[in-house]
Amino acid sequence: MRLFTCQKCGQMLHFENSHCLRCNTRLGFLPNLMLLSAIDTMADGTVTALGNPGTAMIPCGNADAAGCNWLVPAGSGRAFCDACRLNHTIPDLDIADNAEKWRLIEAAKRRLVYALMRLNLPLCTRQSEGDRGLAFDFLADAPNERVMTGHDDGLITINIAEADSAERERRRLQMNESYRTLLGHLRHEVGHYYWNVLVQEGGRIDAARDVFGDERADYAEALERHYEVGPPSNWQHGYVSAYATMHPWEDFAETWTHYLHMVDTLDTAASFGMVVDPTVTSNPKVSTNVPFDPYDSPSFKALVEAWLPLTVALNSLNRSMGHSDLYPFALSTPAISKLSFIHDLVRGAV
Repeated sequence: MRLFTCQKCGQMLHFENSHCLRCNTRLGFLPNLMLLSAIDTMADGTVTALGNPGTAMIPCGNADAAGCNWLVPAGSGRAFCDACRLNHTIPDLDIADNAEKWRLIEAAKRRLVYALMRLNLPLCTRQSEGDRGLAFDFLADAPNERVMTGHDDGLITINIAEADSAERERRRLQMNESYRTLLGHLRHEVGHYYWNVLVQEGGRIDAARDVFGDERADYAEALERHYEVGPPSNWQHGYVSAYATMHPWEDFAETWTHYLHMVDTLDTAASFGMVVDPTVTSNPKVSTNVPFDPYDSPSFKALVEAWLPLTVALNSLNRSMGHSDLYPFALSTPAISKLSFIHDLVRGAV
């Protein structure tokens, strides 16, 4: 994720900021420019972004309710921004705690949509493409009905209980997972959507089967077997996660998730000018910087050669604070080959 700068005072800004922490100027994100900008409010209620002067904008209709800082072109007839237009169902905000959970989910979803836009991936709404478009249901459990997080032909459902950090940690331990976050859920489920768009509709089925296996294997049987027997003992040799062993669809979605982890984290490292150069060794394989745009790198080799040393450094920093590893995964050669497939798939879709 890029860093930004307040056009009024020069303060460094983060993607989620809605006000400058130095001069308190209101901020708005311009999706067409991928720019977080200081904004001025006009007498007619529209706003002008200092990063794009002369263009009238309005705040997203979810600015107050969900803390959305994205802007919408004035006169477009749209009330919601490019990220919020993807919402199909939101939680009942009259129920205690639902509003805060929804705000947390929306913050993660904006980061997801930002990444999809930076990668120039097709991003169709159901307003424009009908059932072929991407949409989100953010739902809460009912007294006799549990909401299952998942994907169904472009409709992604997220149980808002995942926004409760204590509940999410309980589920992580119950599922014996090393990693579980809201952003991770969103990245995983959108991976299923892009299987449909880039692999199935994109004519890459045979190539994907060569890498991930035959997705025609019975999914229900695979799911039952996974939760009854568990992953193979040597799963680390070929997969990015234990869950990826369950079915080729899940292998693709998990690998897709890790690819988005990689490019977004590398982009943040590049924005900070981070250099990894351990003082205890001169081995170049454990040193790195990121002198390129990770979202626009034609070379997967450059991405992975920067990623592996960076994760070692980040994990070490986390341990210094008493936390578990930031990236608790070890990428085998077959897993890296799968990530390379995702990279080529994404680049081919641009």
